[in-house]
Amino acid sequence: MRVITQQTLGGPEVLTIVDAPEPQPLPTEVLVRVKAIGLNPLEARLRAGEFPLIGLPPFILGRDISGVVEGAPQTWRFRPGDEVFGMPLFPRAASAYAEVVSAPALHLARKPASLSHVEASALPVVGLTAWQGLVDLGGVTEGDRVLIHGGGGGVGHVAIQIAKALGAHVIATAGGSKQTFVEGLGADEVIDYTAVDFTEAVRDIDVVLDTIGGDTVERSLEVLRPGGHLVTAVAEENSELVAKYEAAAMRFSGIAVDPDPVALRGLVELVEQGRLRVHVQETFPFERVADAHRLLDGGHLQGKLVLTV
Repeated sequence: MRVITQQTLGGPEVLTIVDAPEPQPLPTEVLVRVKAIGLNPLEARLRAGEFPLIGLPPFILGRDISGVVEGAPQTWRFRPGDEVFGMPLFPRAASAYAEVVSAPALHLARKPASLSHVEASALPVVGLTAWQGLVDLGGVTEGDRVLIHGGGGGVGHVAIQIAKALGAHVIATAGGSKQTFVEGLGADEVIDYTAVDFTEAVRDIDVVLDTIGGDTVERSLEVLRPGGHLVTAVAEENSELVAKYEAAAMRFSGIAVDPDPVALRGLVELVEQGRLRVHVQETFPFERVADAHRLLDGGHLQGKLVLTV
């Protein structure tokens, strides 16, 4: 099979395609013939050495996959021919930039028929992050006021739809052309962060979901109601921030996303109900992974990027 690997840390040009032996599934794992691979900003940081989660090269990047089960010798969960998607093994390396991946069956779900492999591959990381932030940590319920920072991005655009499905009043920040996109996802209010300070535009927020980081995390204190909860997918949890939130009678949580099968099935249910869709900004063939990473490096994406295999 072909894989995309790198021998050194650096820019997109370090990514190269080589031949490698197919992985051998362990008990409870399945072998998946990959059809599409979702790309995530974390992978650009890993490639460049900014976030040493999986050690030094050589390694194979990749988290999000959608494909067809090719072998399931020691698991009852899937059979050859099943179409599946998921985010296996995180935070350990899934080595998903490959034509074939071996993954724990529990970390995968059956692909909804209404989603293409491209769309399905774009969903797991952002969908699980948003679900775990809003449902598991945030405990969002009907009538809550939810502020989502970065509503047009990968996590943000899915989080808007999940929060609406939970019955929340959703406010999202977005700039430029993304405002129309965010409105189309169902946001009740959209704040143009390039023109308006969000701390002057909203108050009495029950849950803030942050996908931006930086000073946005600390400034969100000003808009939360007493007892409100900030959940961040970006800023690392640190004692100083936790102390500030606790002193203000607020809660602070950081998300360390995991491949939770219950949440994955929850996402599938929303897709099948027509309440959740994932937006793919652009697709790239396997051979153009460096071009896709250049776009990743630029940031300000609308939805997700996907490699097709």
